[in-house]
Amino acid sequence: MTGQRSGRSSTYRERNSTADRALDILSLFDDRRLVLGGQEVADALGVARSTAYRYLQSLVSSGFVEEQKPAGYRLGPRVFELARLARKGLGLSEVSLPVMEELKESVGETVLLTRRTGSAVVCLERVESDHSVRISYERGHVLPVNAGASALALLAWAPPEEIGRLVGDDDLPQFTETTVTETGPLLERLEAIRKDGYAISRGELDADVVGIAAPVRDADGDVVAAVSIAALSRRLPPAKERSVIVAVVAAAETIGDQLRMLAS
Repeated sequence: MTGQRSGRSSTYRERNSTADRALDILSLFDDRRLVLGGQEVADALGVARSTAYRYLQSLVSSGFVEEQKPAGYRLGPRVFELARLARKGLGLSEVSLPVMEELKESVGETVLLTRRTGSAVVCLERVESDHSVRISYERGHVLPVNAGASALALLAWAPPEEIGRLVGDDDLPQFTETTVTETGPLLERLEAIRKDGYAISRGELDADVVGIAAPVRDADGDVVAAVSIAALSRRLPPAKERSVIVAVVAAAETIGDQLRMLAS
């Protein structure tokens, strides 16, 4: 009996170790590394190349990665299917997309739907503008929590203790000369956003981009997402900002109203 228990325990530990390695490999993909080589994976995991290939082939067989010729691996169809299900499970996409389309037609700029997950902000949906020069945020794009209108709109209504945990060390990442990286000024900024009911960012994440965002509230009144526009600064001069702010806030309120109707 003892030997059987030990065998089961060993198998369980091995299975968890393999799962951890698989997650480590999937986490290596980012905007700069859309294709990974076997040796690159081996080096990142600190394992032999043959071991890395074994993990990769397991991911290939389950559809999480696929081979990219002549040599390398990219994310597979199973990842995209899970991403689709994750967005659908939120219930936000189906409600938000028609409203986002209307907002895009109204203001003529790219519209984003974002949600905060811990210390990062994830782009759930994007409705692209018709301009030839486009903003590069994609669905699934991960944004920092301290820069950009959508991130600030989401952070502003987070619980105070969580805000303190996320921005309380005066060592926040800086992306442009105007990124707010110190705790005191950022907390003052968040207070102003709560008072105004929206966030506006001018060149704080990308130097030439203006963002305007408003919070989306669910049936309980909790902020569950943000709807925002992102535009090149030359297309959104200060004289035009007020009308865009009004449109963005109205869109966020419409999405929230529809979420509350679904919940009733």
